[in-house]
This record gives sequence, C-alpha cells and structure tokens, in this order.
Amino acid sequence: LIREYTYAYSTVCPGTGESFSLILPYANESCMDVFMELVSKEFKEYRIIMVMDGAAWHRGDKLKKWENIVPLFQPPYSPEVNPIESLWHHIREKGKFKNATFHRLGEVESRLVEVISKLDKDTLKSITLFNWIKTAI
Repeated sequence: LIREYTYAYSTVCPGTGESFSLILPYANESCMDVFMELVSKEFKEYRIIMVMDGAAWHRGDKLKKWENIVPLFQPPYSPEVNPIESLWHHIREKGKFKNATFHRLGEVESRLVEVISKLDKDTLKSITLFNWIKTAI
C-alpha cells in the first residue's frame, strides 16, 4: 500500500457562484502563494474577502500579501462557518469519492477535475451562501 497525496485549492464567491480551483502537489506556503497569485490575477477587478481556516500554510510568515485579497480567518475548530468546507463535502458526496478506490494518484486528480469543472454557479451558490454571508452582502 502506497499513500500518495494531492491537494485541491478552491475559492468560491457565495454571492455569484464564481469559482477558481487548482490542484497542487502540496499543502504548503509555496503552493498557497501560487494559488493566491492566480486568484488575484483572475479576479483583479475585485476586492476579495477570503475566508480561511487556521492552517499553517494559510497564515505563514513567508506568504505574500495581495492588494486585492483580504484574508478573514475563521475561529479555531469551526469549519461550519467556512463556505469552502461545504464544497469539499459536496465533492466527496456527489463526486463519487465516498468509499472509492483509486489505483493511481492521476485517477484521483482526473476525478477532481471532472467534478469541479461540472459545478455550475447556481450549485456553488446553493452550497456556499450561508445566512451570515447573505446578511453581510
């Protein structure tokens, strides 16, 4: 048995359903910087408030600062307030990952790409637009 890992980085605007995702080999500051740079460029005309958990690679001292992205760190042990956690749950449940066996890491990545690319804006809004966000926007 060989354990291999891949990491999906995603952001969703709960109000519009716009999203951006990237599959990267590590969960670390370097990969987070790559993701944030691409998000910053993709949505350069927006001021983004990005809700994040307290993972080390979200808060690292080496992370660059982005003019158009403001991090909003959720309280510890509170994934229920982070909209992206609903996306991960949806992907696990609807993306046929639950109880699935993959023989190669590439199969996992292909499934991730397939599932994420099929998510439409209405679905993304329905799973990420929490009441506290509706009130705020």
